[in-house]
Amino acid sequence: MIKLAAPLCAALLATTSNVYAEASLERGQMLFQTKCSICHSVVTAEGHSVGPNLNGVINRKIGSAEGFTYSAAMSGQPETWTEERLDAFLTSPASDLPGTAMPFSGLKKAEDRQALILFLQSLTSKD
Repeated sequence: MIKLAAPLCAALLATTSNVYAEASLERGQMLFQTKCSICHSVVTAEGHSVGPNLNGVINRKIGSAEGFTYSAAMSGQPETWTEERLDAFLTSPASDLPGTAMPFSGLKKAEDRQALILFLQSLTSKD
């Protein structure tokens, strides 16, 4: 009985993880559409808007999207947009990078930030 339970538990956990990731990805897309798309696009062909295009933002140097003019606070950053760095920024952009021109108060819930980051990751190599 125990020998049968282990594979069953593993299968259930894998299914649950996939369902959670799918739900988080959908949540991330919804968050992007409701919170970010007014200023940002993720479709490369659309270029920049009020904010820079976010397709490929994961592992991009902060303030380096070609053709976009950044605030001094953004353009002077030596770091890259890792998942951890985005999480900190998305919590409170103005607190994380004082002087940023981004007029967004942030996402207070960690699960919302992670869902949005998951969505952005899903677009990094797609168009």
